Parts: sequence; C-alpha cells; structure tokens
Amino acid sequence: MGIMARDLASGDDAGRRGSTRRGSTRELDARDAGRGRGAGTRGRGDAGLTESAERFFVSSRCRPDGVQRGVVGEIISRFENKGMVLKALKTYACPKAVAEEHYRDLSSKPFFGDLVDYICSGPVVAMIWEGPGAVKSARLMIGATNPLESAPGTIRGDLAVEVGRNVIHGSDSVESAEREIALWFGDEVGCVDWQPTITPWVRE
Repeated sequence: MGIMARDLASGDDAGRRGSTRRGSTRELDARDAGRGRGAGTRGRGDAGLTESAERFFVSSRCRPDGVQRGVVGEIISRFENKGMVLKALKTYACPKAVAEEHYRDLSSKPFFGDLVDYICSGPVVAMIWEGPGAVKSARLMIGATNPLESAPGTIRGDLAVEVGRNVIHGSDSVESAEREIALWFGDEVGCVDWQPTITPWVRE
C-alpha cells in the first residue's frame, strides 16, 4: 500500500526530522522487499494552523501484498483516526520506469531487479496525507521494517509477519517524501485542496 503524507510542523520539529532515518532503513526495506518478490499532492488549506507552521511531506505506499490482502481500508483508517487529512488517493499499476526511479539510489544493489519486479507485480495504492509532524507520526504508526520487531498496535505489528510482505512503504525523511510525491503525483491529478470542518477539534 502506498501512502503519501504531508507534514505540517514547526521549524524546530522539521529540523529534527530532516536528519532522521535515511538510507539504512530505506535500503533494508528495499532489499527485503526484493527478496520477498513472487506474489502478485498537494493541498494548501491552513485551517487551524499557526502562521509559523511549515509544510512537508511523507509518502507511503500500500504495497502489492497489502492490496492483495485487502487491508487498504484498515490502513486508511489508521491515518484518519490519527487526525491526518487525505489529500490524494489512487490505485496504480506501477510502470517499471517509475519503480526504477523510485529506488534509483539502490540501482547498484544486487537485489534491485527483484525489487523493481516486485513493486510492479500487482497494483499499489498511493496516497498523500497531511498532518502535524506527519513524517514522524507515520513512521511510528507504520512500525519497524521487520514486522516481528514492530510493536503491537502499529500497522506492521498488527498486519504483517515477514519483512518481504510488510504491506506498506513510508518515506523515511521529508526530503524523500517530497521526491516521492513529485514522482507518484507529479501531475497532481486527483489531488484535492481541502480541510475538514472538524480541524479545530483535532488540533489547535
């Protein structure tokens, strides 16, 4: 499953997140997804935000295994219940060129071909989510790369048992999210600029 979330946070929080979980986590996610192969936006609403709020993005994607298992709705509910706002959603048969660009920093790895084949093996669901501290919040909700090391209550802790079938991808930094959103939603088709009327009851 693919989800993309927009991070609305203060400058201090953004600075801290910019240095979090980079290449090592991304490489582990990708390598194990490749080994497990075989199965088949941007809104600008500012309601409830302070003038100092900064916008960033976190992207996640419901991988082919998440779609095949029918847990897309469950994953969407996790983000909605957290108070994030869905700004874009699409079911997508990932072209090989998009998969190769998405994982371009891993192109020299021996598992790169298997990884690309896996991401293209079935439909994914791509999303953009918006919310305060979305990068950090999304990573905590998703859980550790290895589902067996993910805490109960996290998406992977509750819905997955193997690294190669861990149902969801999430950007590991603001920079990665911005690049991934541009890649998956570059034409902005399906992106909606809106804010829920309940926003003031969710955040100050």
